[in-house]
Amino acid sequence: MLGTFKKSPEQIVALKRIEVLTRTRFKLAPAETVFVAELACALPGCPPLETVVAFWTADATRHHFKIFKRAVEVIDNDLPYAWMKPALAVPEGFDSDCC
Repeated sequence: MLGTFKKSPEQIVALKRIEVLTRTRFKLAPAETVFVAELACALPGCPPLETVVAFWTADATRHHFKIFKRAVEVIDNDLPYAWMKPALAVPEGFDSDCC
């Protein structure tokens, strides 16, 4: 059974801020979907919490990236450069455990 995860007001603000930063950085239209989440990572060497961002462009291409920080610690310079957008695209049929 899936439980609900309670987010602090600080975390909610941080997730929304990262969504806005992502929209601005990659020049996404309001209708294009952006998903931002803070996830726990149990893999060795992985930070305990990481921020995962996924977005879909008008042509239904999914893009994603991770930032190895808690959402409240993420700053504008942590996001990939805009010119990296094509490299963030997920090839059709690619299976990812992240987003």
